[in-house]
Amino acid sequence: MIEKIAHKLTRKPKLVAAVAVLMLIPSLIGYAATRINYDILSYLPQDLPSSQGEQLLEEPFQMAATSMLIVEGMPAGYTNRLIQDIKNVPGVSSAVWVSNLVGIQIPVEMIPADFREMFFSGQATMMLIQYDHPGASDETMEAIQQVRNVCNERCFLAGFSVVIKDTRDVMDGELPVFVGLAVLLALLAMSVTLESTVLPFVYLASIGMAVVYNFGSNIFLGQISYITKAIAAVLQLGVTMDYSIFLYHRYEEEREHYDDKRDAMAQAIIAAFRSLSGSSLTTIAGFLALCFMRLTLGRDIGIVMAKGVVLGVATVILVLPSLVLLFDKQIEKHKHRTLIPSFDRVNGFILRRRVALAVLTLALFLPAVYAQRHADIYYKLDESLPRELPSIVSNEKLKDDFDMATSHFVVLRDDISAANMGELERRMEEVPGITSVVSFHKMLGTGIPDFFIPEDIKNMLRQDGWQLMMINSSYAPATDEVSTQLDAMNDILHSYDSGAMITGEGAMYRDLIDTSAVDFQVTNYISIAAIFLIIAFVFRSISIPLVLVATIELAIFINQGCCYFLGTEIPFIAPTIISCVQLGATVDYAILMTSRFQEELKRGLDRKEAIRIAACSSDASIVTSALVLFCATLGVSFVSSIDLIGAICVMLARGALISALVSIFLMPAILCVCEPLFNKTSYHWKTPDPAPAEQLSALAEAELLLGEEKDMETEPEEPQKEEEREKCVTADIR
Repeated sequence: MIEKIAHKLTRKPKLVAAVAVLMLIPSLIGYAATRINYDILSYLPQDLPSSQGEQLLEEPFQMAATSMLIVEGMPAGYTNRLIQDIKNVPGVSSAVWVSNLVGIQIPVEMIPADFREMFFSGQATMMLIQYDHPGASDETMEAIQQVRNVCNERCFLAGFSVVIKDTRDVMDGELPVFVGLAVLLALLAMSVTLESTVLPFVYLASIGMAVVYNFGSNIFLGQISYITKAIAAVLQLGVTMDYSIFLYHRYEEEREHYDDKRDAMAQAIIAAFRSLSGSSLTTIAGFLALCFMRLTLGRDIGIVMAKGVVLGVATVILVLPSLVLLFDKQIEKHKHRTLIPSFDRVNGFILRRRVALAVLTLALFLPAVYAQRHADIYYKLDESLPRELPSIVSNEKLKDDFDMATSHFVVLRDDISAANMGELERRMEEVPGITSVVSFHKMLGTGIPDFFIPEDIKNMLRQDGWQLMMINSSYAPATDEVSTQLDAMNDILHSYDSGAMITGEGAMYRDLIDTSAVDFQVTNYISIAAIFLIIAFVFRSISIPLVLVATIELAIFINQGCCYFLGTEIPFIAPTIISCVQLGATVDYAILMTSRFQEELKRGLDRKEAIRIAACSSDASIVTSALVLFCATLGVSFVSSIDLIGAICVMLARGALISALVSIFLMPAILCVCEPLFNKTSYHWKTPDPAPAEQLSALAEAELLLGEEKDMETEPEEPQKEEEREKCVTADIR
């Protein structure tokens, strides 16, 4: 089947290229129609109390999207007019200030103390703004922008939804820049490591199509996270570049055996399909492991990236051959020498010190694992944003002026007695760090008659048998202090209503911390197990996957441990992504060298000579692959002002280099030392592969026609292999 497809693809390269270009149109439409989710907390499991409480805030209370507007040094008349303008903004459901409660004519001193402390601080006053739609919706984002438009420079809009709005604005402005930089740096890396000036552009055209196809097909998911949007394109570029390089190198090998370059490309397609369909499984497995996270952000990233790898392989098999055939003359015309240095002497040194290097590899696990486990992690998402953003400035002002670092929202039954509500409110106020408590019952307790409270205020605090308490805390979210505070609040609350729920930033961040800690362990074990089984199946061995996975895991520990030694904090999602992606994407380096090692052993060579040849032939491919992944991801960190994105990309870039260094400098020694173990625990480890029936038939015919050249025809690739062997051996002797 693949033979017929390969033959047809190579006969009409212009048609194939035209169809590939036309497919970009629906992909671009799908890309534009795919919504981007900037609210990471919305990916929490929906069975958690904080998530269920958030759903109640959204419906029926319409409090899921709430922001606080601080007006500094302005007269009460201006604030009263401003609140009316804000109420007229489309998407705003209500705006609450003291004028809603007691009227603007009443002096500040006569306002009940609880409300005075909540709405006034020195020369600043605060109002609450609610929106019709969820906090991360497009409608709320537009409403926030219009609220900002009606305010002057002495107004500060704070709240989680406002942070999401600024995050979206930053991402929309920076994404084209760092994708462009990633492409530029990848081009530079390929220009150094590839043998043609034109070839990198052909590769990028093919991979660019695969990226667009991938993003366009995301429309079936409905939405993707902004983290996925930021890293998926550059990660797909770096990970799938290997496939393009493999196809072209195989094409060049086949051209020596065919007069028609189309036949050579057809054979290259067949070989690439059989090889890439297997080798890409480890990368796909690494990404799919993310789907087992309870935090569904992992599923978002995992599905998009696994799909990207599949589409990358498909594009290499179906589209890239046509592009290469169309630009073959230009590729040949602009060939040059690569700048990758020879590793011959390095490999000779490694093999002479193979036992010491194997011991060093084992010794490195201790500091690497310790550093990896003690690296500092942060969970509060606005810590990754530039401090000069308007929302960050406003949140800091809210904390400093009103002592409101966190707002807890408590949803509880509406039939609790007045006496119990009064006791509940008093006990909540006594919890360390609580600065104020607002509820409908507490409003009545200030002396404001029930009939005097406006209907929109009643609706904000009482709906459908539920009532809402707003409890402000001086503790910042995602801290040990607020976690202890939440435990105390839950103990008090559940003694009055066992079904009550606490939600808001503080509760959701605490659930995020607990969930991600479990997710890291689960996804790490699943990715290791999946890749272990794939390698075990490929090599039919128990020991080989153990050695290869352990070696790349060492590279992952070193990568994450660098953060400990450098004293840098990393975002909570980074370790999970890195552990799965780096393992899945770079274990191919080890597989490549091991496959060539086995091939040379099956040819009858001893293990030292076999590993020399395997290392010499693999090093250039490893350097090219790692350098492209390094450049593609490092470019993002240069320009991204969102630390969450920059930190992930820095770790991906550093991980590519560390995995390459481990594969080049440690893997040959490990493979050579462990070869006797492989031989005892692997099925047909050294047994030569039987020649295919087609090859035997062709050789028999060649013997009849060219008897005097029978030996040369029997092993057409032997001179090349012999040349490589002599080159490595000579270098070692020197």
